[in-house]
Amino acid sequence: MNYFNYFTEIEDAFIRRRGKHLLLSPMDWALIESWKAMDIPLHVALRGIEKAFDSWEAKPRKRTVKSLLYCQEEVEAQYAEWLESRVGAETVGNEATLTPAPTDEGLPFSRQAILDHLRRGRSDLARTFAKRNTSPPDDLTDALERAVSLLEELETDFASSTHPDAQRLEISLTGIERMLSDAIRIVVPTTQLEETTKEISEQLRPYRKHMDKEVYDQTFGNLLLKSLRERFAVPRLSLFYL
Repeated sequence: MNYFNYFTEIEDAFIRRRGKHLLLSPMDWALIESWKAMDIPLHVALRGIEKAFDSWEAKPRKRTVKSLLYCQEEVEAQYAEWLESRVGAETVGNEATLTPAPTDEGLPFSRQAILDHLRRGRSDLARTFAKRNTSPPDDLTDALERAVSLLEELETDFASSTHPDAQRLEISLTGIERMLSDAIRIVVPTTQLEETTKEISEQLRPYRKHMDKEVYDQTFGNLLLKSLRERFAVPRLSLFYL
């Protein structure tokens, strides 16, 4: 991950979660530079941003998040936890070895099963990227390439951690899924979106009168995204689909 990508990935994640385009301030850029200087891995910084916004959305405030500084405490907390998870890891050359040997204790699935899931997701996304690689790239092509890179980083980190944390991994995977879903919404042709929306409406018609509006809207949105992911060959990455 080069210097430029580190900055742009964090900027994109912040703007995406905020919901409205807002240029980062010089102070925000200085904060990112400090994270880079501290050697905070990109996937850890992104996870901190995701978690900070998840907490904010769980208890909506009247004021919006206007600065990346809002995420600082969570990013640094995630980094501290990441460092703790690395206790016992030794670096030899460019490869990480573990002392003592890692265990699967506390994981919902075996470490190998989770790694296989990450590799399948990365392989599927790489295949989709190769099929739709365009010049110049569109939003989805760009998101696919970034997702493949982030998954590779997560896979390496999870494999080499002495104390892997499935919950923290899930937060990262959810963030990547959100990035891909947003990109799909941008590139899907209007006619295809209208066609899919009509199909979902017909599918839910028999059940609509028995559902609260909030439940209906959520179900509709989930089914719509599911259908669009299938059409664009974008797999689910969450551990719930392992």
